[in-house]
Amino acid sequence: MKKFFKSLLAKYILIILTALFIIQIGFFVPAFLFIFTSNQEETERQAASIEEQWHNEASDIERMTKGTILDHFKQWKQQYPQSSMFWVDNHGNLSAQLDVTAELPDEWTPAFTAQFIKERYDEDPFTVIAFAGNNQNHGFIVFELPRSALSQDTNQFSQLGGRTFSIIALTIILFFIMISLLFFRGIRKRLVALQEAMEIRDTDRLPVSIDVKKNDEIGQLESTFNQMVSELRESKQREQEEEQLRRELIANLSHDLRTPLTKMRAHLYSISKETLSANGVQAVQVMEEAMEKLDRLIENLMSYTLLTARKMNYKPESIDIIRHLRTSMASWYSIFEKEGFEIDVELKPFNETEWNVDPLWLDRIIDNLLQNVLRHAKSGKFLSVRTEAGKDYEAIIIADQGNGMSVHSNGKGAGIGLTIVDLMVRKMDLEWEVESGHRGTVIKIKRPKKLS
Repeated sequence: MKKFFKSLLAKYILIILTALFIIQIGFFVPAFLFIFTSNQEETERQAASIEEQWHNEASDIERMTKGTILDHFKQWKQQYPQSSMFWVDNHGNLSAQLDVTAELPDEWTPAFTAQFIKERYDEDPFTVIAFAGNNQNHGFIVFELPRSALSQDTNQFSQLGGRTFSIIALTIILFFIMISLLFFRGIRKRLVALQEAMEIRDTDRLPVSIDVKKNDEIGQLESTFNQMVSELRESKQREQEEEQLRRELIANLSHDLRTPLTKMRAHLYSISKETLSANGVQAVQVMEEAMEKLDRLIENLMSYTLLTARKMNYKPESIDIIRHLRTSMASWYSIFEKEGFEIDVELKPFNETEWNVDPLWLDRIIDNLLQNVLRHAKSGKFLSVRTEAGKDYEAIIIADQGNGMSVHSNGKGAGIGLTIVDLMVRKMDLEWEVESGHRGTVIKIKRPKKLS
């Protein structure tokens, strides 16, 4: 809820409500005044009509008797139930009356008559005085009606006017809301398109550009986004060029180092054929070991460069993994035996012994791991190579009893050998796990079983 109140939609709804409030003030007040004025005009019009009709019918009365006057009063009473009427004859006597609540004198003097007319003029109740018959000698008749009854007769007009104004106001409000929603929908559509452009990635894993259709605030945001995408592409291109230059440099450097290394080995071999002292023979052995390590480092560096550039030949084929492991271990057996290692090899067949891998890459992985054991686990003097079949995988396990990878070793290199192992394992759709501690290191190369 807190997030909603901070959103652009909540702010826009507040704007709409404020606008509606202003519309009500600016529209309904004049409408009310118009209706009120119209009611007054209608009331005055109706009063004039009653006055005219009362005079006309009073002049048409022929027989000036109490009965005929009361009959006339009763006819008007049916039309105006709240009215009251009375007759003062030519002698000034109150001769007939109908529903009169005010106290009236039985005899009317000219002075009282004038006072009565003055009090009733434009007051409540509405009063009409007309001479009876067509002769002023018959006295006058009086019609009185509360002015509230006149306003009640205009309710129909008021209701009609109120409904009309309500419909007009509702139409204006709905139109305003519709226009506002369409406006906001257009803004939201453009913002969603910009968000989708940010999430979409092309072959370079970079956002794609968006078409700028309008030169407004959102259009400026889209232009800035396109500029950012362009700068990212230029930066990516420079990075790729620098990476390619680095790889070419490493490849050339590896090639250039191999040439003098080969010459040094040839001359060292010639020296070893000469008659040397014990110190000389030991020096030649140390140099041979150093050259061998340097050769492995150059080979790993070259392999890493080719792997990261995806230029190293990968030729997978179906091989018998158990037979291949036995052949690889046979070439390493004498080396570990010379170093005084206890070797435990237990290669139990899998249900499916055929693995689809590159044999040269698999040999490279095993060689790197075994070389790692020679460099880091000489203190344990133990090597175990075995197979393991789990519920969801088949694995090759290489274990030692050294001090673990986290402990400093004189033979420890830059770790590029394990990086090559990781790249090759993932390329061949295999998995690997490393568990290392002060009691040794266990490495599992796993092939997930296919779902049947």
